[in-house]
Amino acid sequence: MERNVTLIALFAALIAVLGLVPQITLMSGVPVTAQSLGVMLCGAVLGARRGALAVLLFLVLVFLGLPLLSGGRGGLGVLAGPTVGFVVGFPVAAFVTGLVVEKWRAVPVTLAAFVGALLGGVVALYAFGLVGMALVLGKTLPEAALLLTPFIAGDVLKAAIAGLVTRGLSRVRPGVLLSRS
Repeated sequence: MERNVTLIALFAALIAVLGLVPQITLMSGVPVTAQSLGVMLCGAVLGARRGALAVLLFLVLVFLGLPLLSGGRGGLGVLAGPTVGFVVGFPVAAFVTGLVVEKWRAVPVTLAAFVGALLGGVVALYAFGLVGMALVLGKTLPEAALLLTPFIAGDVLKAAIAGLVTRGLSRVRPGVLLSRS
């Protein structure tokens, strides 16, 4: 129990630390950040339930006003911006990523984590982000989808990094990979 709580807190902190990586804000008002990599790693390493809990802990801290989102953003005001869908989708992305890694035990961990991160950290997260952008920016879904295209290559790269980091952790500290235990 204590180990789970510690790892959940540690991965929530990882998402916050990845927010310190300087963001690049695109014309849509949605920044390119490293925090989605942290969300992918939460699911890939901790599993569906624990990964989602780590992200929820991070979001509670953000909503309480801590400036933990990239660019030093925090508070309930983040729910009024074009990133609202991504923020709301973070726990779902971690859950989907973790679920894939948990269910694909027969598949090498690198591939399972990569595919999980693609399905959770890109497909599921983009579904939420797309709807949020469309609503906040007053765009149609196809128009909002076009605004997401600059993010695709970077997010696929983050999914690959999540796969490699997960594999590295499984080799160095196999017991920490709760998604496979």
